Amino acid sequence: MDTPPAEVSIDAALVTRLIAAQHPSLLAPVSWLSSGWDNELFRLGDDYVVRMPRRALAVPLIEHEQRWLPELQKLVDAPLPVPVAVGQPSDDYAWPWSIARWLPGEPVAHLPVARRATIVEPLAEFIVGLHVPAAPAAPINPVRGTPLAVRDEAVRTRLATSSTSHSDELLTVWERARAAPVYTGPPIWMHGDLHPINVLADASGGLSAVIDFGDLGGADPACDLAAAWLFFDAEQRAAFRDRVGTAAPHDAATWERARGWAVAEATAFLQNSGDAPILDAIGRHAVGQLVAEL
Repeated sequence: MDTPPAEVSIDAALVTRLIAAQHPSLLAPVSWLSSGWDNELFRLGDDYVVRMPRRALAVPLIEHEQRWLPELQKLVDAPLPVPVAVGQPSDDYAWPWSIARWLPGEPVAHLPVARRATIVEPLAEFIVGLHVPAAPAAPINPVRGTPLAVRDEAVRTRLATSSTSHSDELLTVWERARAAPVYTGPPIWMHGDLHPINVLADASGGLSAVIDFGDLGGADPACDLAAAWLFFDAEQRAAFRDRVGTAAPHDAATWERARGWAVAEATAFLQNSGDAPILDAIGRHAVGQLVAEL
């Protein structure tokens, strides 16, 4: 599946004008960095990154980041892309936008799995720190952190219609996860999209930052625990689970639902990989890990 088309035209000249008008003290050379499903990213000098929604669906997501990332940073040691300045809608650009500090590092997806042992403990610590009861006004994500029943039709359709290998085995994993008790505790803060592209590693392989919090919200924390299969091999995953623990909100049922989320994430990566080998690699790795556990 291709990246959704942009609904607005955004270039470095526009970003420069907006910063000059609203945050002139931060003005520096602007250069395009990357384009995702929801946002265009631009480097702003050496120290900052500008995040610009490219479609209307992304506007509430960036507003959630602007509102809640300062609070989430208080819970965790890992650097987060907390906005240092917020752009207001204007005649030039009708949506809010953000300036955050540049967080150095390479996506963990670029590290061979065998070298990810150094990520196990800091990622587990990030999850333990983040997974506390969410604020009453926390966003509710309609897709991430929901009961698995909400995702059932989409997952079964992907398994039935895609060329994903081991579809029968994955269906078994999915059905076991669906049979696990539904989460009934308080909504827990979750990242919502915790995969190896959204976690950065430094030159020594340590965790340097966690990024892309557009799906943050209060929900079932099992969604984030799918990272155990998206990131790690069996030995690393055992160490990760030991560090996260099995006490509430990470009890046995939550870990079982996390397997279901890993199926949902892996099949989505494979379906949407298109010409992005990195997505295909994440999906194939997770499938291999899930099937090997059967």
